[in-house]
Formats: sequence, C-alpha cells, structure tokens
Amino acid sequence: MDTADLLERSYPGRRAELKRDIFRKALNLFNEQGIEATTIEMIRAECDTSVGAIYHHFGNKEGLVAALFFTALEDQTRLRDEYLDAGQTTEQGVQALVFSYLDWVERQPQWARFQYHARFAVTKGPFKDELAERNKMRNRRLREWLGESGRMGELRDLPFELLPSLIIGQAESYCRAWLAGRVKGSPMEYREVLAQAAWRSICADTALPD
Repeated sequence: MDTADLLERSYPGRRAELKRDIFRKALNLFNEQGIEATTIEMIRAECDTSVGAIYHHFGNKEGLVAALFFTALEDQTRLRDEYLDAGQTTEQGVQALVFSYLDWVERQPQWARFQYHARFAVTKGPFKDELAERNKMRNRRLREWLGESGRMGELRDLPFELLPSLIIGQAESYCRAWLAGRVKGSPMEYREVLAQAAWRSICADTALPD
C-alpha cells in the first residue's frame, strides 16, 4: 500500500480529488521540511491551487495538520480492528494489536513518520479535544473486545489505561528507530518477538520482578 491507496480509501471519488492532492503534497512537505517550516503558500505552490481552496477544506495550517493526523489514525485503526476481529483468544488479540501496528508502519512509512512528528502539535493545539475523544473511542473498542468471553481474566491486574502502552510501547519504540534510520531490520521481521514481549508484559501467568 502507498500514500495514494490510503487517500483513495479514506477520500474516494472524483469530488475529493483536490483534497487528496493537497493531502499528498502537504504530507511530503511536512516530512521533508518539517511542520513548523512548511507554510500554506508552499503547499499552495506544490498543488497549483489557491490559498482560498486550502482554507476552504481545512480552515488553516493547524486544521490541515490535524486532518492529516486523523486520516492516518483512522486508517491505522481500520487495520487494527480488522486484525482484532480475527483474533479468538486473548493472546491472539494482543498479537493482533502488535501485528497491525507494525504492518501499518511498514506499509505507510510516510504517514507513520508524519504521525510521530505531528502528535505533539495536535495534542497541544485546538484539536486536542477531538484527539482525546478519538483515542477514547479506540480504547473503548479494545476494552469491549477484552471484556468478551472473560478475556480480562487472563491478564494481570493492571489499570486498563496502562494496557495500550504495555502492548504497543516496544513496537512503537522500534518503529521510531526504524523510521529514523537508527536500525535496519524491518519491523515486520520482529513481529513475533515484539508480540511475545507484549503478551508476557500483561499475561497473568507471567511473573514480573517486584
């Protein structure tokens, strides 16, 4: 999958063609120049459109950054839920979360790189409440899945808010290093190892040091 596939999936049809083009050019500029250094005028020039058209779709630069970030988040969530729905056991569900995260980053490195860079800006900006609500919905889906068939009983007695970090934290750390060029091995090469590590960190049968 590439950037075009993700955008076609998220914003299909001819009427969304300009929006997809703005997204595509903005994503490249934000990753190449940095979010702070990139201006609406630079994006306009790349898209060969008007500043008014960009403002019409996104309001301002912060709106464009947030729209890109939420597009990435939704696509990532779509893959996560697809994998999670296929899981039967609790361990398979944990594997699904790790596998989907690693697979999405490897398939969409440009989007993942932007997502890491933009997270702070969105968290601190005018769209922070929307981000908090979206994250709450994502976590609710996970809580519901774990609540089915008594799956929570297989996990250590931990606050639920800690679970996503324990499950995804190591995979996220490796993906960041891979995108930054600090490590060479593909994230998908380590799917099994990272999934096993995530399971051991929350499984009730695994004793961790005090």
